[in-house]
Amino acid sequence: MTRLPIHGIAIAIAILPPLLLAFRFVTEGPGANPIEEITHLTGDGGLRFLLLSLAITPARRWFGWRGIAPLRRTFGLIAFAYACTHLAIWALVDLGLDWNAIAEDLTERPYVMAGMAAWSLLFVLAVTSTRSAMTRLGKRWIRLHQGVYLAALLGVVHHFWLIKADYRPAIVHGGVLALLFAARLAWRLRNAPGMPRASLDSPISR
Repeated sequence: MTRLPIHGIAIAIAILPPLLLAFRFVTEGPGANPIEEITHLTGDGGLRFLLLSLAITPARRWFGWRGIAPLRRTFGLIAFAYACTHLAIWALVDLGLDWNAIAEDLTERPYVMAGMAAWSLLFVLAVTSTRSAMTRLGKRWIRLHQGVYLAALLGVVHHFWLIKADYRPAIVHGGVLALLFAARLAWRLRNAPGMPRASLDSPISR
């Protein structure tokens, strides 16, 4: 599979959830709280695409699926796009760009703090995801992009703290992240004796 179809499939997967939601709004009506639905869609989508991006390297290493490597960065940037939309809805629609209300949420609501911290990390990773940034930063780039795992953890924490009733989706997200951490650790242990460690791949990097 060539690079273009791989990225085309990734983009198709990315736009499918909002298209399905828009179709439902048109055919069945927007429901009681459409903004809340869009907020949940973008938040869940951002976290899920981030987990997908983190899953690319383990799948490539353990199963030899080398052709999927370009999806690592693509899914990471899609996750950032979802996260930006999620942030914009919260700031512009929910709070009407009221800076006092935004500051209050950021200082008094732990789930907002966790979400903003996750977005901030993703922002840094996104703007340093180019080859030129890799060249300029050198070895520091690898250490910087390890922060993607912290961003994913903060995203899961944000989800847990936000939920008031059904914790099952957050538990699934946390379980997937735990499995990805376990796969990463297992690979390190497998390659530790007498072998150089595999490079630390960033989901938002080339």
